Amino acid sequence: FAGYISQVLKNYTDHACDGEYVSLRCPHRTTISIQSSFYGRIVPSHQLCPSRYPHSYATLIKEDVACSVGTSLQKMLDECQDRRSCQFLVNSRLFGTDPCPGTGKYLLVWYKCRPNEYKSKVACEDDKLRLSCKKSMVIAIYSAIFGRTQGGSLECPYQNLGVPMIECQSATALQLMIKRCHGKRSCSIYASTYEFGDPCYPGIQKHLNVIYTCDNTPLLLPVDETEPPGLSSSSSSSSMEPVGVGTEMALLSNILAAYAFIT
Repeated sequence: FAGYISQVLKNYTDHACDGEYVSLRCPHRTTISIQSSFYGRIVPSHQLCPSRYPHSYATLIKEDVACSVGTSLQKMLDECQDRRSCQFLVNSRLFGTDPCPGTGKYLLVWYKCRPNEYKSKVACEDDKLRLSCKKSMVIAIYSAIFGRTQGGSLECPYQNLGVPMIECQSATALQLMIKRCHGKRSCSIYASTYEFGDPCYPGIQKHLNVIYTCDNTPLLLPVDETEPPGLSSSSSSSSMEPVGVGTEMALLSNILAAYAFIT
C-alpha cells in the first residue's frame, strides 16, 4: 500500500520528440489526470530532442526556439484523461496547424494518477476540516488546495466585497496535509492563514479542499512530495518512478512549468 500511495501522490513528467511514442500509465485502481502539457520548442535542439539529421551551425542559429501550440493540453485531455494508460505517436499533425515548419518539436506532459474511488471535503476559511476513515483504515491524501480557485466553491460562496475574483493557492497545502493526516485514522486542521499562510491578496475569502482515500493497510512512511517532477531520460515512462535529471533539465522543467502557467 505504501508503494501504491507513493505512486499515486507523485507528479509524473514524460516527454517525446517528433516521431516518437509518448506513453503514460498509472497503477491499478487509478487513472490518468493531466495537469499540464506543452508541444513545440523553446530550447535549442542540442539540449532536448536533437535532430535526426546533421545540422550545420548556420542551420542551428535559424532554429525557432519560440514555438508552441495552444491545442496541446486539449489533445492530451482527449487522448489520455481518465484512462489507465495511453500511447500515441507524436507529430505536428496531431495538434493542428504547424506553427514552425522545419523545426523539430517535442511534447512534454505533466500528470498525476487519480484514485478511482476517493472522498472530497471542503472547509471555508477559519472553519475546521475533519477527515476520518472507518476502523482499521487509514487516510491517504491525494490532493489539497488552500486559497481561491477560479470556479470558487459551492460550500463557501464568494461574497463580493469589492475585491476582484483572482485565483490564488498555497504552495504548501499538500505537504502540510500529508504531514498532518497521511497514514492516520482521523485528523483535523483549521482552514486558516495561520496554518497555510495567505496566498491571496487581503480580503479574498479562501477555502480548503482536500481529496483523500481510505485503505485498510497502514502506511510505512509518509510520502515526500517536495521534489519537483523530473524529465524522463527516455521517451516512455517504463518504470512509474520519475527519473532524476541534471541541473539543465531541471531548470528546463521549471521554465516550461512557468510557461504553461502563464499561458
